[in-house]
Amino acid sequence: MCNNGESAQIQGTRSSDIHALAQQGYKIGSKIGEGSYATVINASYTEESGRNINLACKVIDKEKAPLDFVEKFFPREMDILTKLDHPNIIQIHSILQRGPKIFIFMRYAERGDLLTHIKKVGFIEEKQAKIWFYQMATALKYLHSFDIAHRDLKCENILLSEHFNIKLADFGFACFCPNDSGGQSLSETYCGSAAYAAPEVVYGVPYDPKLADAWSLGVILFIMLNGKMPFDDANLSKLLEDQRSRKYAFRRKLHDLITPHAKATVAVLLDPNATTRWNLREILKCSWLLLEKEQSQQQIQQKQQQQHRLQQQQQQIQ
Repeated sequence: MCNNGESAQIQGTRSSDIHALAQQGYKIGSKIGEGSYATVINASYTEESGRNINLACKVIDKEKAPLDFVEKFFPREMDILTKLDHPNIIQIHSILQRGPKIFIFMRYAERGDLLTHIKKVGFIEEKQAKIWFYQMATALKYLHSFDIAHRDLKCENILLSEHFNIKLADFGFACFCPNDSGGQSLSETYCGSAAYAAPEVVYGVPYDPKLADAWSLGVILFIMLNGKMPFDDANLSKLLEDQRSRKYAFRRKLHDLITPHAKATVAVLLDPNATTRWNLREILKCSWLLLEKEQSQQQIQQKQQQQHRLQQQQQQIQ
């Protein structure tokens, strides 16, 4: 942790703010990240029992942010964050305001973000990728069940806990997408990063945000398995052309290591036709994920049968 003077200088927070937060048990540390309208810093909280909790704090200065962010995106993010409770979504500890500054304290992800981890290890072995993909998919299905779409899924917004479990984070572009008529609730806002954006988002037409989330999840799965992006986003026209023609390929050295079931899961998510792209309910029933469950159940049954035979043999001996 930095001392108060260093913290204030690093992240622009007034000493009076830091003192006020300290009075409520929060200690501000050094900067660990920065976005368009916010800074993320290390922090800690001391409970009444004396136990310290490591936290991250997202600091937003409403005076420096654009009007549409202050009046539209930020209030919606706060509304959504207070509704969420899922083991694979980053947990909010508290939200405090001091003048124009908003301090969002959340649980600290000790292992950093998924992109940094992939850059470090090269790629994620399929067995581990399947575990993380399942955690992402269940968290996303949970969001969608409340008619909430994330709209900014990318490896940088997937955090890893101390025990290497997935935590979805950064709901700055998240939105409510209910539709009482039973049809699609369409978005028109261009959100997120082009490299992770579905073709209908890149093209700029109204889109189903839940199916756009599914595409982004497919991009993340491809990156985990391949260690590289599926599409080059340097030129948006070329990006859209490659997306529509499914012009992506696994690296030669990894191609044979990835199972057909995993490749098929990527394919149904990176479907350029949103009307036939699989949603989260369908994905969680895909053969790639179910195969693992079936194998686990078979192993349990085999062990039970072996134990039963062993008990019978012991009874016969007696």
